[in-house]
Amino acid sequence: MWIPFFYSKWSKFVSLETINHKPLFDIMKNIATAGNRGEKVRSDCFVSLEITNSGGLNIDLKSKVKEMFGDEILKLSDKVLNKLGIDNANVLIDDSGALPYVIASRLEAAVKKVSDTKVEYLPELIAENKNFTTKERNRYSRLYLPGNTPSLMINAGIHKPDGIILDLEDAVAADKKFEAGFLVRNALRQVNFYGAERMVRINQIPGGLDDLDFVIPHHVNLILVPKCENPGQIHEVNKKIESIKKREKLDYPVWLMPIVESALGIVNSYEIASAAENIVAIAIGLEDYTADIGTLRTNEGTESFFARSQIVNAARAAGIQPIDSVFSDVADMEGLKKNVLKSKSLGFDGMGCIHPRQISVIHENFAPLDSEIEKAKKIVNAFNEATKKGLGVVSLGTKMIDPPVVKRAQNTIEVAVRLGKLSKGWQDRTNE
Repeated sequence: MWIPFFYSKWSKFVSLETINHKPLFDIMKNIATAGNRGEKVRSDCFVSLEITNSGGLNIDLKSKVKEMFGDEILKLSDKVLNKLGIDNANVLIDDSGALPYVIASRLEAAVKKVSDTKVEYLPELIAENKNFTTKERNRYSRLYLPGNTPSLMINAGIHKPDGIILDLEDAVAADKKFEAGFLVRNALRQVNFYGAERMVRINQIPGGLDDLDFVIPHHVNLILVPKCENPGQIHEVNKKIESIKKREKLDYPVWLMPIVESALGIVNSYEIASAAENIVAIAIGLEDYTADIGTLRTNEGTESFFARSQIVNAARAAGIQPIDSVFSDVADMEGLKKNVLKSKSLGFDGMGCIHPRQISVIHENFAPLDSEIEKAKKIVNAFNEATKKGLGVVSLGTKMIDPPVVKRAQNTIEVAVRLGKLSKGWQDRTNE
């Protein structure tokens, strides 16, 4: 059998069985690429790796910053390749300003496309990324970041989203998903997200179970489970998480946020929301949901009113947070504001965003109103007074205040303080 084989600027017909007496399969399995390059690519690099039988490591570095950082890049490359057991190879690194953790991830991805090594090259885990998060923390905003685009990760935290989502699912092309896993892993260890909850959206189950190996050992705070349709998918995820935690001797919490994106998922939303203790929220994905029911998504949202209300009720019944879908028009700030206010009126606690400019609008309009803050202050004061007197019942005027109402008021106060709408010493001023 004969096939056209193109090499450099010339081509000829060669046998499928051999090229220069070497099986074609052997040639192809010794060559791999990873990363991105091109005029618009920033903070990334492209790696081409060819395993050879001898000759040591030959690294060809192309970079605009070669004069300043070339030696450091070459030293890092040697270190990564030696750690991964690669002694002989021809390597091309086409750099466009990549940070060390990016270069390391691209090299490792290329090596593991042609090697069965289980060795990992792990950059240092920075202190800022060792923190845990709580079940009750606010999740007004979650900023989606494509898992194979490092330029969007580096400064994401300075925009102060409540959470960042390193996305391994829809935002990553199918042929890039494998290498994206290494990049996301290294970002969890090296990128300072300035206190944002570190989230990863894995791929749809069952394929997404493999993604967990890349992120669970590296202090991820929360896993988003996309296209969730039944509690069995949650059980599969938790089973894999527990096996990894046991293997790696990990004791920190990993929260879950299933995303419901189909009619079947909506029908099963309460069973999904209450499927496990580590579920902190349930989200709805309206693009896929509206496609599933055969309609178009509109800003008015009449086509999704039932589904969104169902998610809110399922979440409240399960004692977790309901999270709304993203607003896809990043230029329409007024439309976003209206959408947030409608979302809040339905009972949602937050929503996703796909551009940093959406964060402030989401925070401002999900934040408690002045009237809500004043009411919360009265409830908290009444609770504190009842506690001082040893009373088991909290009352405000002629009304009894239930514990969930007190807890919600306390949360409103905490949010108001965090957003600067209320001073930390507000109670002292109340008592003056």
